[in-house]
Amino acid sequence: MPTIQEWLTEYGDSHQNYTNKTIHWICVPAIFFSITGLLYCIKLPFYFASHHINLAMVVLLFVTVYYFTLSKTLWLGMFLFNSFCLLICHLIEMRFFMPLWAFSIVIFIAAWAGQFYGHKVEGKKPSFLKDIQFLLIGPAWLMSFIYARLGLKL
Repeated sequence: MPTIQEWLTEYGDSHQNYTNKTIHWICVPAIFFSITGLLYCIKLPFYFASHHINLAMVVLLFVTVYYFTLSKTLWLGMFLFNSFCLLICHLIEMRFFMPLWAFSIVIFIAAWAGQFYGHKVEGKKPSFLKDIQFLLIGPAWLMSFIYARLGLKL
């Protein structure tokens, strides 16, 4: 299994253009959130501390374990982002003007349109077309820049 640095370097190879990078800062978290939102809408027949367990909680648990296997430090930032996405989903579901699933679909479509435009500008195909794991590396790639800015090691 490649190291986190190998994943990030390979991902970064197809993300050199300033416009594409900027688009990724908006669209990658939006796509991650929208998928979380869609999974959040699938309620499981379980409760924890009076909260309905949903598929997003289960999937993000496994996603966090995946990040932990890649980096013993980066996973924490990703866990915090995962938790933030779950919180926003909860708030939208409780008080938003449209259903979470509909909001998530709109965000998903708009963000993927942005991603493909960014890659058109870049002139390179999205990394996930080579390996599906790059769908999880994209958010980690962005988090690695935050870590670098904060002086934290991966």
